[in-house]
Amino acid sequence: MAELKLGKLPARTPVKLAVTVTPDLHQMLQQYATLYAEAYGREESVIELIPAMLAAFLESDRAFARMRKTAEA
Repeated sequence: MAELKLGKLPARTPVKLAVTVTPDLHQMLQQYATLYAEAYGREESVIELIPAMLAAFLESDRAFARMRKTAEA
């Protein structure tokens, strides 16, 4: 097999999830979307913001990052 510089691409097929949130969390997400629009001059729906918010949260969790690094080794 050829030794390519580019490794095999990861799966890129989106996975759709259905999530139920509390009314309080829904209100906070709406408020965040409003603040986002004010900060960046571009409205984004809560649905569009949630994946980015989850990714940012997971990327900033040091314990999770250590666990993933250990699992890869």
